[in-house]
Amino acid sequence: MNVIDFQGVSKSYPIYETPGQRLKELATFNRVSFHRDFWALRDVSFTVKRGETFCVIGENGSGKSTLLQIIAGILQPSSGKAAVEGRVSALLELGSGFNPEFSGKENVYLNAAILGLTTAQIDARYAEIEAFAEIGDFINQPVKTYSSGMAVRLAFSVAIHVDPDILLVDEALAVGDIYFRQRCMRKVHELRQKGVTILFVSHAIGDVKAIGDRTMWLDNGTIRAIGETENVVSQYLAYMVEKDSRFLELGPRAQEQPAAANIAPQVIDSIPNIDHRYGDGRAEIVGIAVLNDLGNKLHLMEPGKPVVIRISARAKEAVMNPNIGFMMRNHLGVDFAGTNTLREGHQLAELWPGDTVTVDFHLTLPELYPASFSFSPAIADGNLSHYKMCDWIDNALTLQMGHGEGEIYGYLHIPCKVEVNSRLGAKEAVPHER
Repeated sequence: MNVIDFQGVSKSYPIYETPGQRLKELATFNRVSFHRDFWALRDVSFTVKRGETFCVIGENGSGKSTLLQIIAGILQPSSGKAAVEGRVSALLELGSGFNPEFSGKENVYLNAAILGLTTAQIDARYAEIEAFAEIGDFINQPVKTYSSGMAVRLAFSVAIHVDPDILLVDEALAVGDIYFRQRCMRKVHELRQKGVTILFVSHAIGDVKAIGDRTMWLDNGTIRAIGETENVVSQYLAYMVEKDSRFLELGPRAQEQPAAANIAPQVIDSIPNIDHRYGDGRAEIVGIAVLNDLGNKLHLMEPGKPVVIRISARAKEAVMNPNIGFMMRNHLGVDFAGTNTLREGHQLAELWPGDTVTVDFHLTLPELYPASFSFSPAIADGNLSHYKMCDWIDNALTLQMGHGEGEIYGYLHIPCKVEVNSRLGAKEAVPHER
């Protein structure tokens, strides 16, 4: 029996060049269009059987999250039919469905009630939910104080303890630590054995191959391939290798272009993604970009190449000791590296309401293993030991690290000189006189 049935599903979003065009369209009661349509999904048809583990892979922006949001009932398709049978429990974004002002415990009861559980049923499951999340006394603190890892721990724990018929898991697990991810994957295997239908979206190809009965590859909102996991994953990886090769071939040509023609604006006003955001709001991050040394936005990072992390922030109130920085995370959500203006010995001037500042962090990337890395920008007020967070955005921008010249054993390659049979500290040998 099919529990999910998509027939010719498409989903579009209106894109307006300026906010004024949206108002113009509203003023004509939508009789005149001032927007262009962006199609996140185009004519997508597939079915998922009860008890099947169905994986979805594809690049960022391919329509994976939109697909899961339609299955969860958050979005309605623009055309086509989407039929879903059974209780759906979704883990789509960090802290999605959580009220940041409520405590973790209050959010457990709120989310479980939304999914149809009675108070008595939640009471019976609460101890298991708290134990699996392993966030300690933070269960009684507001969710807005949680780290991204704590939020996903609690969200996943709720999702698996509400007796779902269908479990939707997006990239949220990528921010968990290795210990918690392993526990989550064991739980996913348990749910599979119990006959729970699972839709799993991930860039972790190893996880997809380990649990996927069938896999679908989405590309620019359309289905490129669907079928046995091993076959689809092989096609996808071959395509990505070919795409990376084309990028490397075109890279030197792009760098021959005049630098002045591609200099990025001094103020970055776009934030590609917001998984979680917190702070007192006295100042806010308004944009982040990763650029090369010519000012072009990067779509792939290369080991050993200079990059610029550009962050723009705007003050809403007075910030006397502004400190702007970022945290770089790996694909497992581990805080890999980070810095800020004070750490680098740069004291920013005071910010007053309406002031905007842009900071460029110039660095040369070491040889890192090829995986995706996210950047979380922040602005705080104070010094390195005593400060108040004004704005922090989890995983605002994610980029893939390209392949270097040699193999990476572990997480990164440390520059190394090799000598054979050299004794440390030994003086140079004095020629023997005859």
